Amino acid sequence: MSAEPDGPEDRLRRFATIWSRAVFPVTTTSSTRPEFEAQLLPLARRLSEALRTRTFDADAGRSVGAALVTVHCTDPEALSRTLDCVDAYLVLYCGGGGDQEDLRVRASRLQHAMAAGFAQALRERTLAEQEAISAAALKAQGVVAQALHASEARFRAVFEGAAIGIGMADLEGNILQVNEALLRMFGITEQRMLGRNVAEWTHPEDAPQTWTLYDELVRGEREHYHVEKAFSRPDGTALWTNLTVSLLRDADGAPQYQLALMEDTTERRLLNLRLRYEATHDALTGLPNRTFFFERLEKALGAGEGQRFGLCYLDLDGFKTINDSLGHAAGDRLLVEVADRLQSCTTAPGEMVARLGGDEFVALTTGTDTEREVDELASRIMHALIAPISVDGRDLTVRGSIGIVEGPAGERSAAEVLRSADITMYRAKASGGNRFELADAEADARAITRHGLTTALPTALERGEFFIEYQPLVHLGDGSVRGAEALVRWLHPQHGVLGPDRFIPLAEHTGLIVPLGRWVLEQSVRQARDWRERHTDAGPLRINVNLSPCQLTHPGLVQDTVDILERTGVDPDALCLEVTESALIGADDDLLKPLRRLAEMGVDIALDDFGTGYSNLANLRRLPVSILKLDRSFTQSMQQFPADPVDLKIVEGIVSLAHSLDLAVTVEGVETGAQAEQLRILGCDTAQGWYYARPGPPDRLHELALVDATG
Repeated sequence: MSAEPDGPEDRLRRFATIWSRAVFPVTTTSSTRPEFEAQLLPLARRLSEALRTRTFDADAGRSVGAALVTVHCTDPEALSRTLDCVDAYLVLYCGGGGDQEDLRVRASRLQHAMAAGFAQALRERTLAEQEAISAAALKAQGVVAQALHASEARFRAVFEGAAIGIGMADLEGNILQVNEALLRMFGITEQRMLGRNVAEWTHPEDAPQTWTLYDELVRGEREHYHVEKAFSRPDGTALWTNLTVSLLRDADGAPQYQLALMEDTTERRLLNLRLRYEATHDALTGLPNRTFFFERLEKALGAGEGQRFGLCYLDLDGFKTINDSLGHAAGDRLLVEVADRLQSCTTAPGEMVARLGGDEFVALTTGTDTEREVDELASRIMHALIAPISVDGRDLTVRGSIGIVEGPAGERSAAEVLRSADITMYRAKASGGNRFELADAEADARAITRHGLTTALPTALERGEFFIEYQPLVHLGDGSVRGAEALVRWLHPQHGVLGPDRFIPLAEHTGLIVPLGRWVLEQSVRQARDWRERHTDAGPLRINVNLSPCQLTHPGLVQDTVDILERTGVDPDALCLEVTESALIGADDDLLKPLRRLAEMGVDIALDDFGTGYSNLANLRRLPVSILKLDRSFTQSMQQFPADPVDLKIVEGIVSLAHSLDLAVTVEGVETGAQAEQLRILGCDTAQGWYYARPGPPDRLHELALVDATG
C-alpha cells in the first residue's frame, strides 16, 4: 500500500483512528488509546483486504470479530460501535475505486461475519470463565461445609464474604440464611427472603429435570446437582443463574441442610441473545437474514413424512434504477418499507419472511397443504406491493418477480431448493416481471445447462473447441455451386456438437460474440482463399458469414474486416456479410455507416431472414444491401407440386421487387426438387438447403462443385 497523503495506507490509518476513538471508551483494556489503535490497525487491514479481494471470505470477518475479544472489547457496546464504524466508514476509506453497490453488500456480509466471530469467541471465553467459577464454587462449597462443622464464627466469615450468592435451607425447603451477594442478585431484603420456601421459586423456563434433581437431593439420593435456572425478581425481571445445590450432612452423616451457590449470568445471557439476534437478522430491515433462513429451511426440509414446504423467492423489479437515481439512503428506506409489507404477509403458523441481501427476499411456508398456501402467499406479496411507497416526498411504484418452489420434505437440499427458486424467479423476470412462476424441473435443467455453457464459453475459444461447417449456395439457373455459408459449431467436451442456436445468444449476452465473430470471419475468409488457390477450374467461390447485431455496433467491425482481407490476400468481392432483417429495422445512419463502408469496398451485404420482421419495402432503398435471403417459411408449401398459389404470388412479388432494385434473391431451406424447380421458374437466383447438401467440412463443397460442373 502507498504511504503517500490520502493514499490507501493513509486512508486505512484514518479508518483505524475513527474505529479506536469510537470503541476505546467501552473497552476494559489497560492500554492507552494510541496503543489500542495500534492493536486495531492490523484488524482494519484484514477487513480492507476482505472487502476488495476477488473471492469473498467470511472467515476474515469472523477472525476480526474474534480478535476484538482478545483486545478486551467484550462489552456489547464495543461490538455495536464497531459494526456502526464498519457500516459507515469501511467502504468510504478502504473501498478504492470498486463498484459501490458490491462493496456495500460485502461490508454488510463482513458485519454479520464479525458478529458471529465475536459471539463464538466470547462464548468460548465465557465457558472458560464458567469452569473457573464452578471450580471456585465447589471449593467454596467444601469450605462452607467445613466451616459449618468447625465454628459458627468461621462459617459466618466465609458465608458473608463470598462473591457469589449463597443460601441455606432445611430439608423441607425453608430458607434459613442468605448472604449479601444473593440479596443483591434478587433485589430483596433479608426480612422478605427468610422464611420463604424453595418451592416458591419455580419459573416457566425451568428445565424439566430441575425439580426431579432437587427431590433426589433432599431425599439424600444425590450429593449435589448443577443447573442453569431462572428466578423472578420482585420487579418482574428475570434473574438467570448458574445454580449448584449441595446436601450438607451432620457429623453422623445424616442429611441436615441444603446449600445453594448462585452465579448471576443474566448479563451474559442477554449478550448472547443479542449476538445471536445480530448474527441471524438483517441489520437494515430487522428481518431474519440468509443464515437464519437456511436454518429454518433445512429444518423444514428435514421434517417427517407427510410434511411439505413452499418457498417464494422475490426480487424487486427496477430497484437498481431507484437506487442509482435517488441514492442508497432512499433505496434503504424503500427496502425497509417493503420488508414491513412482506412481514405483514406471513402471519400464519409455519410462515416466515427473510432478506437474503440487496433487493432479494424469501418467504417460507410449511405444513401439509403448502400447494395451496404458497400460491396464496405469493398473491398476498404481489398485492402488498401494489400501493406506491413514499420516499422523500416521492411516491415510488415497486413491483416484484417471484419464483415459487413447492414440494414434499426430504427430497432436496436447501441449496438445491434455493437454486431452483432463483432460476424460476429469473424466468418470471424474463417474462416481463410483476408476476410469479412455478418451478419446473425441465426449465431448471435448461437454465443450469445455459449457465454451464455461459461459464465455459470464454475458455472454449482459447482451447479451439469451435469449428466451421459450410453449406453450399447453388445457382438455380445452371445448378453450379457459387459459394457457401459459414456455420460455426461448438464441440463441447460434455454436450458434444452444439449448433449456433445453443450458444450464439449466450455469446451475445456475454460480449464474447465479438472475438468469436472475428475468429469465424478470419477462418472463413482463409477457407475462401484456399478454395480459389486449389481449385481454379471450379470458378470463383464466395463465402457468406453471419453478423450478429452486437458486431454491427462494435466500432472495430470495418477495420477488423479490412485487416483480415488484407492479411489473407482475398478480394472484398469474395465475401458476403449476412445481417438479419430484424437487426436493421429502424436503423439510423450511424448503424448503417459501417455497412455502407464495407459495401463501397466491394463486400456484398445480404439481408437475412427477409420477410420475418416488419418488412418496410420502401426502406430497402436506403439499406446498403445487394442480396435478399428469403426466409424458408415462404417456401415450405412448395415442397409438393403444385404449390399454394398465394405463396407463389408472394414470392413472385418479392423477386420482382428485388430485381427491380438490382438485388439478387437467395432462398433458404430448399429440401425437395419440386421446391427448387418452382423457385427457378419464379426467378430466384441462388438457393441452399438439404436438397443440395447439409452443412459439412470444406472439402465436401469442392466435391459437390465438381459434380455440378461436370453434370
